[in-house]
Amino acid sequence: MFAAAVAAARPDLVVPPHLPAPPRGRTLVIGAGKASAAMARAVEDHWPGPLSGLVVTRYGHAVPCRRIAIVEAAHPVPDEAGERAARRMPELVRDLTPDDLVLCLISGGGSALLSLPPEGVTLADKQAVNRALLRSGATIAEMNCVRRHLSAIKGGRLAADCHPARVVTLLLSDVPGDDPIDIASGPTVGDPTRCADALDVLRRHGIAVPPAVRDVLESGRGESVKPGDPRLAGAEVRMVATPQSALEAAAAVARAAGVGAHILGDAIEGEARDVGTALAGIALQVARRGQPFAPPCVLLSGGETTVTVRGSGRGGRNVEFLLALGIALNGHPGIHALAADTDGVDGLEAIAGACLGPDSLARARELGLRPRDSLAANDGHGFFEALGDSLVTGPTLTNVNDFRAILITGADAGP
Repeated sequence: MFAAAVAAARPDLVVPPHLPAPPRGRTLVIGAGKASAAMARAVEDHWPGPLSGLVVTRYGHAVPCRRIAIVEAAHPVPDEAGERAARRMPELVRDLTPDDLVLCLISGGGSALLSLPPEGVTLADKQAVNRALLRSGATIAEMNCVRRHLSAIKGGRLAADCHPARVVTLLLSDVPGDDPIDIASGPTVGDPTRCADALDVLRRHGIAVPPAVRDVLESGRGESVKPGDPRLAGAEVRMVATPQSALEAAAAVARAAGVGAHILGDAIEGEARDVGTALAGIALQVARRGQPFAPPCVLLSGGETTVTVRGSGRGGRNVEFLLALGIALNGHPGIHALAADTDGVDGLEAIAGACLGPDSLARARELGLRPRDSLAANDGHGFFEALGDSLVTGPTLTNVNDFRAILITGADAGP
């Protein structure tokens, strides 16, 4: 099922049907995200005329392209390589005409990869804010609100730089709700939020920021391009793959095997441990009562949970979800689960996620691990690595956010 979810968002399959007709003038390709290099390759393989461009992707996620330059940079904390690439993009789109076309290839991860601080803010400032946001438990929408107002390229600014050319953005969604403004912080779409909203996010999560950052937000100098701006009149957005399409592909695999499949939601948010506990309650009701679904069945969900890192562990929302789920299930013999990020990276780790079985907690205790202590330390990665149950895929070259599957094999008393 996980493989089917990833395959449903393969750029070589989902990008070509959404390509526009070639323009009378130039075609320029720009973009950012973990899937952007694979998307660029799909454009090159199916574009009938000349083109050039630049996209920036995560280290290890590049694929060879002939006409589009591929730059690798850091994620989730930006680095100098991403900043240099971001500085090149406004130069590339300068002096375009209404006869020209800009294809913008955007996927998850672009917020960090396409990092261009506004005047007065340094890359070190942005790195500090990013690290604090990642540890704060802020939702992706909250984080991206702050990022848009601390950028010279996000929040519609890149599309404004392309004016008066036609801009067609191909989006591979990795965010709950598929809102274009939250995919890579919306470099080509108008932003309805304001600097005051970004300040409110920082206040709610108790995030201290460098003085230069606060000055940009409090002065209003970080204001983004708003919906209705005439420079965005030629901008169009096309959604090429979504978390929902990936979940539907996984459900088809289950049903083909004679197992009922139920999609609980493609936009589930909240603390990963809380979501794990809640879904454990549903799974136990299915196993013990046959409600609201009869086993055998699988409960599928997607979205982006958060981890407020308070312990010494490495975080990772999928493994934290899975560890909390396992603690709540307490070794029920008829329930298995998998949780992983479809891009192959859970949090800061080059590990997609992990698998959970009825014997996971017992095996952990035999190794001297205390599951509740591991959860308290935000050390889901350490827990599942010790069991040998980590899921390592390598870069998948796509990204439609988290995938969670809970398989209930049969109704029984259970513990």
